[in-house]
Amino acid sequence: MNQIAAKAAKRPIIRLLRFVPAIAWMAVIYALSSRTGDEINTMLPFFQRLFPGMTDFNWGHFVSYFILAAAFDYGIGVKAERWSVKAFIVVLCGLYGVTDELHQSAVGGRMMDAADVRNDCIGAAVWVFASAIPPIKRLWRKIVK
Repeated sequence: MNQIAAKAAKRPIIRLLRFVPAIAWMAVIYALSSRTGDEINTMLPFFQRLFPGMTDFNWGHFVSYFILAAAFDYGIGVKAERWSVKAFIVVLCGLYGVTDELHQSAVGGRMMDAADVRNDCIGAAVWVFASAIPPIKRLWRKIVK
C-alpha cells in the first residue's frame, strides 16, 4: 500500500475519533441524569459555595449542552461553519436532551421536564451563535484544526 492510500485509509478513523469528546460528554450527561433526586439535592450545597445565589441546577442544562454542541462542532470540523450544519447541531443536542429526559424519568425522584429540553437547546444555540462571531470563530478553528 503506498503512502497516499495509507493516509486515505486512516482519514475515516481520524474523523470518527474527533467525535470521542462528544460521546464522552454524552456519557457525563447520562451519568448525572442517573442520580436520584436525593443525590442531586445533596450536591447542591457544594455548588452553592462555589456559586453563591445558585438555587437549583437549571443552569446545568445550558452549560452541559453548550459543551455538547462545542464537542459536536469539533467532531464535524470545518463543515460546522455552515448554518445548516449549525442548525443540525442544535437539533442533535435537542434530540439527545429528549432522550436524557426520558432516561431521567425512570430515575427515582426525577421527572421529565420540557423546560429542561428547551434549556438544552438554548445552551446549544448559544454555542452555535457564539462560534459564528468572527474573533471566536478564528480562535476556535485555530484550536481545533
